[in-house]
Amino acid sequence: LAQLGLQFPAVAHSGVNCSSNTTARMSVPSRAVLGAGSSQERGLCWATLRSLSIPLERLHIMKGHMMEDMCRGLSRQTHAQAKVRMLPTYIGSIPNGTEKGNFLVVELCQNQVRTVLVTLYGDGNMSPQMLYKIFDLPEDIMQGEGEALFDFIAQCVTRFLAETVSSDTTSSEERLPLGFVFPFSCRQTQLDKAELLSWSKGFSCSGVVGKDVVQLLQSAINKRQMGANGTNGTNGGSWLSPWSRKSSQSVPGQHCRVEVVALMNDTVGTMMTCSMEGKPCEVAIVADKGSNCCFMAEAYLVETAEETSGRMCINTEWGCFGDDGTLNDVFTSYDECVDEESSNPGEKRFEKMVGTLYLGEIVRHALIALTSERAIFTGTDASVLREKGVFTMQHVLDIVNNEDGITEVKRILELLGLQPSERDCGRVQQICRAVMGRAATLHATGLAAILSYMCQTRDLEMLMVNVGVEGELFTGYPRFEEILLSVSRLLSPECLPTLLPSRDGSGRGAAMVTAVALRLEAQRREVNEVLAPLRLTRADLEKVQALMKEEMERGLCKETNASASVRMLPTYVCHTPDGTERGDFLALDLGGTNFRVLVVRVTEDGISMSSEIYIIPAAIMQGSGLMLFDHIMDCIIDFQTKQNLVTEMLPLGFTFSFPCQQVGLDKALLLTWTKGFSASGCVGQDVVQMLRDAARRKQHLGMQVVALVNDTVGTMMACGYDDPRCEIGLIVGTGTNACYMEEMRNVGTVEGDEGRMCINMEWGAFGDNGCLDHLFTHFDKVVDESTINPGKQRFEKLISGMYLGEIVRQILLVMTERQLLFQGKPCPKLQTKDIFKTKFLSTIELTPGCSGTVALVLSSNGLALRQIRAILNELELDASFEDSVLMREVCQTVSLRAAQLCAAGLAAVVEKMRENRGLDQLSVTVGVDGTLYKLHPCFSKNLQETLKDLAPNCDVSFLLSEDGSGKGAALVAAVASRAAN
Repeated sequence: LAQLGLQFPAVAHSGVNCSSNTTARMSVPSRAVLGAGSSQERGLCWATLRSLSIPLERLHIMKGHMMEDMCRGLSRQTHAQAKVRMLPTYIGSIPNGTEKGNFLVVELCQNQVRTVLVTLYGDGNMSPQMLYKIFDLPEDIMQGEGEALFDFIAQCVTRFLAETVSSDTTSSEERLPLGFVFPFSCRQTQLDKAELLSWSKGFSCSGVVGKDVVQLLQSAINKRQMGANGTNGTNGGSWLSPWSRKSSQSVPGQHCRVEVVALMNDTVGTMMTCSMEGKPCEVAIVADKGSNCCFMAEAYLVETAEETSGRMCINTEWGCFGDDGTLNDVFTSYDECVDEESSNPGEKRFEKMVGTLYLGEIVRHALIALTSERAIFTGTDASVLREKGVFTMQHVLDIVNNEDGITEVKRILELLGLQPSERDCGRVQQICRAVMGRAATLHATGLAAILSYMCQTRDLEMLMVNVGVEGELFTGYPRFEEILLSVSRLLSPECLPTLLPSRDGSGRGAAMVTAVALRLEAQRREVNEVLAPLRLTRADLEKVQALMKEEMERGLCKETNASASVRMLPTYVCHTPDGTERGDFLALDLGGTNFRVLVVRVTEDGISMSSEIYIIPAAIMQGSGLMLFDHIMDCIIDFQTKQNLVTEMLPLGFTFSFPCQQVGLDKALLLTWTKGFSASGCVGQDVVQMLRDAARRKQHLGMQVVALVNDTVGTMMACGYDDPRCEIGLIVGTGTNACYMEEMRNVGTVEGDEGRMCINMEWGAFGDNGCLDHLFTHFDKVVDESTINPGKQRFEKLISGMYLGEIVRQILLVMTERQLLFQGKPCPKLQTKDIFKTKFLSTIELTPGCSGTVALVLSSNGLALRQIRAILNELELDASFEDSVLMREVCQTVSLRAAQLCAAGLAAVVEKMRENRGLDQLSVTVGVDGTLYKLHPCFSKNLQETLKDLAPNCDVSFLLSEDGSGKGAALVAAVASRAAN
């Protein structure tokens, strides 16, 4: 760094150690360098050099300001005020080496049109074949009509194709994709749609600003091709008059159909060029007449674009940084003079400090100032310096790069008409070095802002990234690379960039953008083909809703109940809580190896609960029924003893989560054991009576079993205490079920017509009769066949958490086989059944929105990123970022379908309730429980939105249940006691 003429603080092992007076200024030149003039002259020169250097503290502040402006540029609310525009390019991927085919590139340069034909062979892009031709662009076209400009470009394309493409290898139906490099500020809304915002670089063609430049070029090309086929149009102009007559004939190159598929600027082209040869590049800097940078940002942070998945290349347009005044304190008087003389005063101030179009002018104004102060060129005529443009960038480079004393500097100054002394030559050289060093340092500061932003938003401890670089400043100033790396590393020690020089400007890069776009387009078609059967239309959901209603009616009817797939079981719960319930109630929750005993106290102030968990040993689970219920009774007595409730006769609600035929509120016959239970002497018996018998054997009088419920009914009752409108219960977890309050007159399986009764739908079996076969995809069938109950609980297998992960796994296997994922490489661990857990869907789909500040983005997204990486490691998947994005889409598709199907079933329920009650508008609350509903980031939202669409005449609220199997069971007992009293 000392050799670069810079003074930086030492770098400690933990990072940069900056003191308050540490600076990053150009080091003070020695007396020999500044010359042997008076101390006043040397002081003036020293002050000039000092004004062109920037303290390290100020560079850190500048980096922070740029990161803040980047966030503003990405935010939909503040984008218009941002000076770093952060324009989306709609380029969502970099090359992966599989791209192949012929790709045409047209690049509009300063005063040329460059045409390139690139052939890729799918070999990792190691050996692309390139043919190119350059056409000079007449100045009158640059400032004429826009139509003439695009006609000229189309003529260049026609001539180039005539000379390079053989008619033997193309047909009129063959598509030749074209990438258009258009280095002007555009508002891009698609990869192939961009409206010109403003001209620059000497262009001022009329009728183009505000127009889609892709469409203008495509129209011009179409006109040329139609004219060539003799069908319509003129030759589009006479700018290429020596060959325009030939181009109107049928030439080989016109046998293919040219289609503009991508537009980009030169910066993006550089990034894609440098992404070839197996070196992925995610950042690019162009340090040329203008200056710009692009990088791959997380797509969800780009609020100005609709895309939220994966990454997107962002064109920062950082040349305008500082136009709001944030650079005023480092904008010297020489910069002010250059700005005032430019065609756009007050605009692109950062670019005017670093662009090679301006560096010569900055030096010229510095020399003018020193001359007027008689610090240089004293006693000689220096009026030539008053001429704008006389001191060029090439002069600056020749002077800066001269390491052999001042002889070359003297020669250059004399050619300009100056008569420099040896002292003048040394001072001019020092000024040139200061201007160039500052330009390189400012580029490094901008790069540091980009790198730190990428590192933080990706939640990385260390970012290692390739940075493509091109431009006159990079190629012409040997120390540019050294300063760029050293200063950026000093400002962003957590980032380790590697510079990749662009080998072919943006030509190859434009071909790569086009090739990647076509690869992704083909991949998208295949992905859509795989996922299409899982994507349900509104008509599909309306049909499910109608089928559910039909099956509900069949289940309620006594004559058809036995053949209905939705059983519609009466629960004998005829009331929901009304808030007047009071007292202490016991609840017993039996559904696995652990079971709970609870006491629920209902008072005017609300509900309080105490509970204890007890274990059922395997020997008892698989022993006799007497042993099982005696053990349960022992646990109840133990709990009541601890709670000092042994002497009280408390009503008990019994949650029994095994298949039963309920024939009364307190009478249910066990149909079969599940979940590892096989206690003898229980199947076909009334489990409530077995519990009562155990109490008598234990001579325990401290409880009275008044109700047996399942968890769905308990959920409805638990929520009904808090919201009297709650008349529906919904479980969406490992399994799924629903219950609701039906009019007794419609319940044909129970005597009586008055009032209402809660119906346990058991809707998981919906479709077991084949009515949902049209929705079952290949993946669903494979999952169903591998379960312990093939052909059963088919609706549940489309919705519940037990199966969604397995459906996703089957899709991933097919996509891998079709080489859409993991480059088609086999993934042994993914072959394991149930290895992809449903909880993975929740983690992978978790995508927070941009909060506008880096700190908040990190806090919301960092954990999710780490968890996704942990999932990929657990599954031993060698997944690229694109693979992760596609996995997320698969998860979203499966979980969305589940939510939509659940909503269709619920729509049938609420519409039936509305029709039952003769209402124009139903207002009802759904008590809901289950891990899928509670923990999945999108399930509840998707369910509610779909329900609102399918049942617009129903105002449905959702209330999360708190302990439906415990609190809810106690409330069933409380309501039953209230009704009995």
